[in-house]
Amino acid sequence: MKILVTGGTGFIGSHTVVELWNAGFTPVIMDNLDNSSILVLDGIEKILGFRPQFYQENCNHPDSFRRIFEAEKDISGIIHFAAHKAVGESVSLPLKYYRNNIGSLISLLETASEFNIQNIVFSSSCTVYGEPSSLPVDETFPIVPAESPYGNTKQICEEILRDCHTSGMNFKSLSLRYFNPIGAHPSGFIGELPLGVPGNLVPFVMQVATGWREKLSVFGSDYNTIDGTCIRDYIHVVDIAQAHVNAVQYLLKNKEERLYDWINLGTGKGSTVLEVVKTFEQVSGLPLNYQMVSRRPGDIEKIYASTEKAEKVLGWKTRLTLADGLADGWRWQQSLGPKPSLA
Repeated sequence: MKILVTGGTGFIGSHTVVELWNAGFTPVIMDNLDNSSILVLDGIEKILGFRPQFYQENCNHPDSFRRIFEAEKDISGIIHFAAHKAVGESVSLPLKYYRNNIGSLISLLETASEFNIQNIVFSSSCTVYGEPSSLPVDETFPIVPAESPYGNTKQICEEILRDCHTSGMNFKSLSLRYFNPIGAHPSGFIGELPLGVPGNLVPFVMQVATGWREKLSVFGSDYNTIDGTCIRDYIHVVDIAQAHVNAVQYLLKNKEERLYDWINLGTGKGSTVLEVVKTFEQVSGLPLNYQMVSRRPGDIEKIYASTEKAEKVLGWKTRLTLADGLADGWRWQQSLGPKPSLA
């Protein structure tokens, strides 16, 4: 049974390709390589023992989907990762994000409808919740105005899926709202390699530890947390990938003709920035060069997920720890060698 993975050479997409195959599916990859590398396919091939079918196509072009659907006539579902995702860049270049992130979903849905492909899993984000009024965050929490164009594109895409459902279109779709993905495949063959300066904590930690960057700035030491630094819900990328497989299986088994729902993916607990730093120092055996600096505008003080709905609906919960994620991420980082031109 074939599953199309858009953005399948990206961080979460590549790991999901591996887990789909492990679960008995045949993954088909679609990626324009705008924010990833063709070398990721080499890593996937090392893990699986073969190279999945790959199409270098742009998700914003309906004809790109048509070419794939005509060539792969038995696609049963789509996992849609492909999107720009740098919060800071989205503030500077909002139209780039609106055109790409929203346009790609519209193209997907239009052509999936033409080819009667019903099952859609959408890669969403906890950014839709903003600063929560209480913790843990569950799926009944209200959606608040987004703090960035990136976050707004996730909200709008979820609204599009909801409106398609309301209109009677023949889709079964799930939005998976994940919190903070970290880690790498335990083989060390695939992992996270941001292009440019990392926008997230863990890849920046890795790059400081390996000497690619001079030091880590920890933004804020006076938050209302155990050590004064922000709290996030860090979830291993392999756990996230397996959740996407569970989501596909859920949609395929569900007998309803139409469906739309949304589910948080997290560990159910948070870790502070300094806990991440100290845990990394423990698993790597290295001291990390970091400095405390003033708060960064727009940062949420603390957020972590309720896991009850994911367990009930998908039969899924995390297996891997913060230490596992940092150890696997460090193994991947060390495999990269000297700083590559992509970084």
